[in-house]
Amino acid sequence: MSAVRIKVCGITRPEDGQLAAALGADAIGLVFYPKSPRHVSLEQAQAIVAALPPFVSVVALFVDPEPDAVHAVLNAVPIDLLQFHGDESPAFCRQFARPYLKAVRVQPGLDLLQYALAHTGARGLLTDAFVPGVPGGTGATFDWALLPDTLPLPLILSGGLEPDNIAQAIRATRPAAVDVSSGVEASKGIKDAARMAAFIAGVQNASV
Repeated sequence: MSAVRIKVCGITRPEDGQLAAALGADAIGLVFYPKSPRHVSLEQAQAIVAALPPFVSVVALFVDPEPDAVHAVLNAVPIDLLQFHGDESPAFCRQFARPYLKAVRVQPGLDLLQYALAHTGARGLLTDAFVPGVPGGTGATFDWALLPDTLPLPLILSGGLEPDNIAQAIRATRPAAVDVSSGVEASKGIKDAARMAAFIAGVQNASV
C-alpha cells in the first residue's frame, strides 16, 4: 500500500513540532478550541510554525467557531489546512478559501457514507471516537468495523491511536492518513519523544 500520511495534533511547543517533523510527520495540528487543554494562542502558534522545517503542513483545528475567529487565525498564522470538529455545515467550512478536513465522531447508526457525501468539498474525512460532550482528543478508540469499505473522501483515522495499536489500525482500515494526539503525550499538550518515534515508526512499517 502507499505511504500513510501522519499528522501529530495538539502541538503546543515549538520543540515538539520540530521533533514531530524530524521523526517523519507530514503535518502538525494546532488547536484553536478554547476549551481544549491543548489550545494555543496566536503567539504560541506563530512560534511553533516559525520553528518548522519546509514542507510540513500546518492544520488549524476549530470546533463550531465564529467566522471571525477563523479569519483571525488565518490572518496571523500561515495555515495550510482547516479542520472542523463540530457541527459545521459544508457551506460554513467552504467559506474560508482554504482546503479543509471534516471530523466526524463515529457511533453505531451514523451513516458515514451519507456524511461524507454531504462534505464532498472536504480534502478528507477524519473519523474520531464518539464521547458524549467532548469533540475530540479523548484517547478513546471506536469500532473500526463501523467504517464502510469505501468512502468518497480520503479516510483520516483518529481516535485512541498509539504506538501499540497503530499497525493493527492501519491494517484494519487502510486509511490515507492517521492523526494522533493523546497517544504520543507525556501529559496533555506535551509530547513524548519516545512515543512519537515509536508511533511514526509503526505507521511507516505498517505502510510498507
